[in-house]
Amino acid sequence: MKGTAAKLTSVLLVGSLALTACSSKSGNEASTSPEASSSGSPVASATAEAPKALNATVYSSDPNASWNNMQDRVGKVLTEKTGVTLKMEFPVGGAATDQKIALMISGGEYPDMILPKGDAAKLVDAGALIDLRPLIEKYAPNIKKVYGEYLNRLKWSKDDDAIYILPTAGVNQKYFDAGGGFQLQHRVLKELGYPQMKTVQDYENAIKTYIAKHPTTDGKPTIGMSLNAGEWQILISTTNPAFYTTGGSDNGEFYIDDNTYEATYHYMRPEEKEYFRWLNHMNDIGLLDKESFVQKYDQYKAKVATGRVLGIIDQQWDYQDAEKALRTEGKYDQTYARFPVTMSADIKQKEFQDTGYVAGTGIGITVSGEKNAVQLIKFLDYLASDEGQVLKNWGVENVDYKVDNGKRVILDDIQNRRINDNVNYTKESGVGNYNFAPWYGDGVNDPSGNPYTLNFKSQIIATYTDAEKETLKAYNAETYLDLWPKPEEFPVKAWGAAWNIPVETGSDLQILQKKMEDIMKKRVPQAILAKPADFDKVWDEFMQDIDKAGVKKMNELYTELVKARVDLWK
Repeated sequence: MKGTAAKLTSVLLVGSLALTACSSKSGNEASTSPEASSSGSPVASATAEAPKALNATVYSSDPNASWNNMQDRVGKVLTEKTGVTLKMEFPVGGAATDQKIALMISGGEYPDMILPKGDAAKLVDAGALIDLRPLIEKYAPNIKKVYGEYLNRLKWSKDDDAIYILPTAGVNQKYFDAGGGFQLQHRVLKELGYPQMKTVQDYENAIKTYIAKHPTTDGKPTIGMSLNAGEWQILISTTNPAFYTTGGSDNGEFYIDDNTYEATYHYMRPEEKEYFRWLNHMNDIGLLDKESFVQKYDQYKAKVATGRVLGIIDQQWDYQDAEKALRTEGKYDQTYARFPVTMSADIKQKEFQDTGYVAGTGIGITVSGEKNAVQLIKFLDYLASDEGQVLKNWGVENVDYKVDNGKRVILDDIQNRRINDNVNYTKESGVGNYNFAPWYGDGVNDPSGNPYTLNFKSQIIATYTDAEKETLKAYNAETYLDLWPKPEEFPVKAWGAAWNIPVETGSDLQILQKKMEDIMKKRVPQAILAKPADFDKVWDEFMQDIDKAGVKKMNELYTELVKARVDLWK
């Protein structure tokens, strides 16, 4: 989902985006997938000779504060196994990714590999990405195995069956936790006796009551609610919640009818107008951070890391760096619980509506990396192997985990560091830094019967702080996901995730989308910050602006795109 992908689910990656990770006999010959040992740890295939050294450049559209230039434990093993060392580059200060990629395209200079998020279509149109299908067929048995029946979903379009991007969403993913919704500090909930937290009114009441009793935090003014809306994350923190709170699911900037596949620019829904009216109300009564629409991403994270922001509306991958800082300082009660808040109690929050396998956002090899494409695809294939997936998810055996009676178990001191010193632990271990290749999602077991990832229910619960466990117990839940409606309550999306359907560069649709985005980024903040008496006037002007700019035509074109995706995947 986009929350993971930031239009990131993701995921992405960190945002993450949160980033994923075959032994090779040489720089040119791939080995077979390793088998599992009786101890529960995959056994590497023997290599005839060391692979050649390759320093590869990579650009990721999602920042990663824990990246350590492959000097972590996992990175060193990866280099030993594959010969590859990655030189990563990330956006500076959370800047919009299309600026950097646009510069690459205009200059015709690219890194060897790239994780472009929603900008893959621009790169394909520019001829910057190579077709990975022949490489996969010849050198990447593990990649083929992981994607399995979903390999057909990787083809670019009905007229172009090339594979330009290897999606980084986990295959056969099961969810055990929820990272989105509305966040509220544990100290607020505890002091108020863990009140009902289902509607925006419940959320507002809790913030209002607590801030009246505690107007300062550590000597500075307590902030009721802050939005990460000064940069592209306005989509995550401000506008996506409009469809979530009103019964819509994540289809990028559109609301899509489950039966007809008709797409509508989601701001046109009358019920969403009322969500933005509520934000206007929160601003009017002084509970919304006045800097919400001007603060940069780093400023937002720094502010949240002080512990004085009671509520945020965000995805965990977006605020996790700040929350890790709070944990490191022992401010556990100033970290956040998460709730599926809606406009009214009768609305079901559809964040976990099933998309099937989400193809699209991921990693590609550029024309600059083509000369080393065989070694690069083998590197990604190693990460996709059983051995590689265990390494990048669990770390190094007997350092990060042990095998006890065939079961992998996180070492006690490592468990403590994962909870309380995660930033430094990730930099040292590399666990979680290599999520940029095909991999099995949470809930899938390897041949030894152990899960590939650490995101299974008991492990997730083990990473919760005492404050989190106390909060969840009060709401009769074991994990935050228990608070959300179940996926089976909704139909499966035949089009997958609409936000990662490629849009042709320079097409009428792309031009119209850019026009609407520019208008939205002006009008939505205006409406929220306006005097309540002027809200309807500003909103009406917003609707008039998009109508004049061609929103009806955009809806028609996007509907055609959605229907084409459904037809492609039949």
